Amino acid sequence: MKALLVITGRGMGGDAAIALNIARALEEKGVQCELALDHNAPGILFKNNGYSWHKISVPQAGGHAATRSATAKAGLRTLKAALETRKLIKKLKVDVVVGIIGGGAVVGCIAAKLARIPAVGVVSTPTDTKVCTKLNTSIVFPEVKLYREETLPENVKKSFFPLDPEITKGNRDIALEKIKEIDKKGLFDKNKQSILFSSGSSLFETMVRGLANATTPEYNLNKNYNLFLVGIPLEEEYLDLIDQNKIINLGYIDWIKDLYDLIDLAVLTDDGMMVQEALGCELPVIALTRVKYGRYHNMAGIFPGAVIEANIEDLNSKIEESLINLDEIKAKSKDYSKEILLASENIANIIIYEANKKKK
Repeated sequence: MKALLVITGRGMGGDAAIALNIARALEEKGVQCELALDHNAPGILFKNNGYSWHKISVPQAGGHAATRSATAKAGLRTLKAALETRKLIKKLKVDVVVGIIGGGAVVGCIAAKLARIPAVGVVSTPTDTKVCTKLNTSIVFPEVKLYREETLPENVKKSFFPLDPEITKGNRDIALEKIKEIDKKGLFDKNKQSILFSSGSSLFETMVRGLANATTPEYNLNKNYNLFLVGIPLEEEYLDLIDQNKIINLGYIDWIKDLYDLIDLAVLTDDGMMVQEALGCELPVIALTRVKYGRYHNMAGIFPGAVIEANIEDLNSKIEESLINLDEIKAKSKDYSKEILLASENIANIIIYEANKKKK
């Protein structure tokens, strides 16, 4: 069996990690996976993991922040991209298409419909949810409004994000060695607890401001904790907001599982892969709200007790409260870990089932 995964984004962060973990889960079950990304995607995550990919057009309207105008313009580009992807489907002779998030989901599902083969849409935004659920079986993640509905259409399945099973096998000693290489100022103190700040592969301004507030003279959290920043800023000037002498800026890293094994608390956005990666590693999470384009997903409502919600104004107090109640929050995280770690296999099973439908 052969699957084509059509992936939105730059091939660096959350969307790419979702695709990579689905591909690995499918490969474990004997499915050959072909990947397709936008012509301009650098695909760093895939390159670092030994994967090649096909180049197609994967237009984006802006995901959760898409305007009507942007969506309309993207629609015209999407039809052209779907025709291009249909040619690739025919060329590769695939049995099933997996469209992954946003433009990738929409392009993949439309192209599969044109090619008359099964598809599964892995959806996470209003647009891809609206389109893909009308075309084929779709898998919705916790940040999708539809996920919270008690009764779902027959073709819609709920799932946590697919994680790499290796995510729980990090090695803090490797993290310490990597930090030593990066931390030229000697800021890391092994006797302090450690806090991670990240909004994924891309750093958004609100997350950087949250970290900046934590290091002001009023709070000075860096005095008692190691503060790590992970990701590449969307705008270089964001880094001017923080005092580089008070935080350890790790940049874009491919050893996040080792860092998870070291840190005590993760401050993340209230969406995306990293929240569930941290929970899979049984870590307490503070979900900083409205970081990405002002959107809100209520991850604390999905994972009560394990995810503590905060806005930028009360973030510092929430950090202090969470560290005081760390053991209790960790116990809650452990409750969710097992189910989260099964998500990759469950998604692979859904895809294989859909691919086999045509053969029956």
